Amino acid sequence: MTPKQRLDLSGIPNELLLIIDILKHDTLQENRFRASSIDWEEFIKLVKHHRVYPQVYIKLVEYPITLIPHHVMELLKQLYQKNTFHMLHLSGEMVKVSQLFSDNSIKALFLKGPILATDIYGGLSLRTCSDLDVLIHIDYLDEVDALLKYNGYKKDDYITTVLSDWKWRHHHVTYYHPENKVKVEIHWRLNPGPSKEPSFNELWSSRREKPINSHSSLAYLGREHLLCFLLTHGARHGWSRLRWLEDVRLLLQQDIEWEDLDGILSDYQCTHIYKKTLLLCTELFNTTTHLGDERIFVNKQTFRLAQQTLYYLENKVNLHSPSLSVEIAEYHKKYLFLIKPFQQKVWFYLSLLHPYPEDLHTLYLPKKLHFLYFPLRPFLSVWRRTRKNALQ
Repeated sequence: MTPKQRLDLSGIPNELLLIIDILKHDTLQENRFRASSIDWEEFIKLVKHHRVYPQVYIKLVEYPITLIPHHVMELLKQLYQKNTFHMLHLSGEMVKVSQLFSDNSIKALFLKGPILATDIYGGLSLRTCSDLDVLIHIDYLDEVDALLKYNGYKKDDYITTVLSDWKWRHHHVTYYHPENKVKVEIHWRLNPGPSKEPSFNELWSSRREKPINSHSSLAYLGREHLLCFLLTHGARHGWSRLRWLEDVRLLLQQDIEWEDLDGILSDYQCTHIYKKTLLLCTELFNTTTHLGDERIFVNKQTFRLAQQTLYYLENKVNLHSPSLSVEIAEYHKKYLFLIKPFQQKVWFYLSLLHPYPEDLHTLYLPKKLHFLYFPLRPFLSVWRRTRKNALQ
């Protein structure tokens, strides 16, 4: 990145800039809180939205700032304590799930959750997470389904499919335990397709392990694969939560095998995502690596994508909101296409030729005739669009 190429941060709210300032500095000073007027109610909303209240609270407790209203600190304290209990509960369930799979000879890799909190942040209470994400080989999906249901989990059957497109269009299925209130997402891919990503066996061969008792351990991603996963996951969500950028920022401070990372990023077409993300971390958090400025050199397209990503921070976008506006939905749809490398864009266009579940709803055919959806798909798509326009 040349000195003249600086992201325009003027659209980011002052309250969010303050949160970023708190996160990135090892020590805090009163004058940082005098820079501009702060709407403390909005400040609380933003730390909750971006899921960074544990780190913000710990920093403010360690370096007391007299300009922060008492009720703000009390709210942060309550959020921090509630999250601590939640993470302890989730950690206990993570151990149970890991042991359940191990007892049944099922290889499983934990992607995020409590293991990420201890690995990157150094403690359970310092990161938030709502569920457990577990990656298994696709061949064991039925066995895992039976095990989780036997142990009280209920499956959320939200996936509709035709001609087995679920295997590559989707990447996980969700289970919920009504008694212990824990949600588990069972992944067979790291990200939805069509995209190129490492196989389960490759990820398993580079795994790290955390002992949970004298007989077994919990497996999770190696650092380089974890970084690649966090990059693609965060980018796919537009980095709409600051926590995801904070994950990457802190992981970059660990002992990364940079040559291995370069190979992984190249093999799975993520180098542009890495450069865009590092540019965001550099501009927002002053993040640097020990490899020199060449790692943050970006071309115009990558710079433009990074600037467009700030839209999510400027507008406090919640992509999981059931009432997502048409404007944001359209923006995100275009953004998802723009961040794809050329080959993935080609795969995306080719995937449009594969039948969708909507085709099944438009014209029902018996399963043995589903192959006919391939030649019928263009006509069914036009028919749906025509009916939609007629009803408007």
